[in-house]
Amino acid sequence: MASNTSHVLGDEESQLSGGSNRVQPFSSTPKNRNIDDEGKKHTSLTVAQRLGISDFFSLDVWRASMGELLGSAVLVFMLDTIVISTFESDVKMPNLIMSILIAIVITILLLAVVPVSGGHINPVISFSAALVGIISMSRAIIYMVAQCVGAILGALALKAVVSSTIAQTFSLGGCTITVIAPGPNGPITVGLETAQALWLEIFCSFVFLFASIWMAYDHRQAKALGLVTVLSIVGIVLGLLVFISTTVTAKKGYAGAGMNPARCFGAAVVRGGHLWDGHWIFWVGPTIACVAFYVYTKIIPPQHFHADGYKYDFIGVVKASFGLHV
Repeated sequence: MASNTSHVLGDEESQLSGGSNRVQPFSSTPKNRNIDDEGKKHTSLTVAQRLGISDFFSLDVWRASMGELLGSAVLVFMLDTIVISTFESDVKMPNLIMSILIAIVITILLLAVVPVSGGHINPVISFSAALVGIISMSRAIIYMVAQCVGAILGALALKAVVSSTIAQTFSLGGCTITVIAPGPNGPITVGLETAQALWLEIFCSFVFLFASIWMAYDHRQAKALGLVTVLSIVGIVLGLLVFISTTVTAKKGYAGAGMNPARCFGAAVVRGGHLWDGHWIFWVGPTIACVAFYVYTKIIPPQHFHADGYKYDFIGVVKASFGLHV
């Protein structure tokens, strides 16, 4: 990371360069310019500039998205393999083993992708970063599409190496709310209620943002802790949330909180069937969590989170859309 750049999960320029560039919203601010000056600079931006429309025509952004695509493909392949192998193996606490392995894999992948694209590999991070203003909404859309395509490729790779029996038994390691299981009087549906699953998805996604991604967004904490520490915390928090969500419910058929809509989408596209049942929960829940987290960043004292002056900030985009001064 550059010496004057401490936002971990931003764009790829914030990881590779200390100089200014057109898609770096704030971390390239010279040391002799304070945040108020930056805020004044952004008051005259158009809606297109605030949305980052130019990112759609930037070769660098599309090249960075390849990191998101490949990272998501590897993530889905590795995580779904871990899910299948831990439950297939004869261990007393498969949830615990699975959570530990997930934390390790996520940390390693984030360290690999951060220098390329900023290290999102998750629509939750991309959408939240766009709301806060760390990246433009246009860049977030490009990243999220790349993540979904990568997730499909990862699920296809997994399907190619596992037997059809395992793929069917374990739903290709995808996100499930309910499954069809044999019962005393024929097949029955087992799993979690829709409302419970939605609340778990919202809660876990918010905690994920609050307890780990927050450190990456706050340049002071990111600088103080360092890249490896921050990304390790992200992995550990995700692992803990997976363990909690799969343990607290103890419901057969419920695969736990997804917290990554792209991963759930990839398996659903490739495996199909019951993976589409309640699939909307894995998109709506994290979306609500992202909005709630953004509201939280606006409520807390500004000295604790320097969000003023980010030209991609969602409220700034809305005000610009109505011709209001930001």
